[in-house]
Amino acid sequence: MKSGTAAGAMDALAIRDVSLVYDEDVEALRSVSLNVRSGEFVSIVGPSGCGKSSLLKLILGLERPTEGEIRLSGHVVEGPNRDVGVVFQSPVLLPWRTVLQNVLLPADVQHLDRNAAAERAAHLLQFAGLAGFEKRYPFELSGGMQQRVAIVRALIHDPQLLLMDEPFAALDAMTREQMSMELQRIWMQSRKTVVFITHSIQEAVLLSDRIAVMSARPGRLISVLEHGAPRPREIKDLAAPEMAKLAATIRDQLEIRNSE
Repeated sequence: MKSGTAAGAMDALAIRDVSLVYDEDVEALRSVSLNVRSGEFVSIVGPSGCGKSSLLKLILGLERPTEGEIRLSGHVVEGPNRDVGVVFQSPVLLPWRTVLQNVLLPADVQHLDRNAAAERAAHLLQFAGLAGFEKRYPFELSGGMQQRVAIVRALIHDPQLLLMDEPFAALDAMTREQMSMELQRIWMQSRKTVVFITHSIQEAVLLSDRIAVMSARPGRLISVLEHGAPRPREIKDLAAPEMAKLAATIRDQLEIRNSE
């Protein structure tokens, strides 16, 4: 277990003493500090309304902190940044565009080289298990496949940081487990820096290098827990002593802090 937040030379993301107050009286976040190293998979876990999604908006540059600052590769985040990709709870695919056209949407918006983007899209769709579905429309895909398309779309412009806001929350339990395993495989191949927001302690324990535990509103950082279990991990590994102990620690911290 570790609760360090000191900045390092390889930090992809640095959140420093960030507080957020809405409408002068709704305190969403209080003095949150967290550093995410390049290539690291960090999950943020906390109760509903603790400010996890507010923190994501701050990282995206869609909101400005009331206090503190957020840096991406050493640069202060002051607005939307092309070096960040995002996957939401819903795939948010355009129904009139094919899989390939949906994947290429960020490339179109950012006016990237079309041929290079198409080549990268083909590669990403291949390793996401979607080769052969390029000309299909969203309604022809399962929920899990739609979310894989959303992940590929978020990676098409090769962002430095991938933000994921409860991306599997709308899926059934079996598909959710399958998608967790698929995400682990994609991450192990891409080695993108990932910040993964979830209510699921099991998802966090299965996928993460470190887990940031947040309190109820106003959201504060309770601890940052190191996770040293080797990869790849399987669903059955959640029953292993090390992983079960980590899950129990997270539950204990949430229960203790949220009962104060």
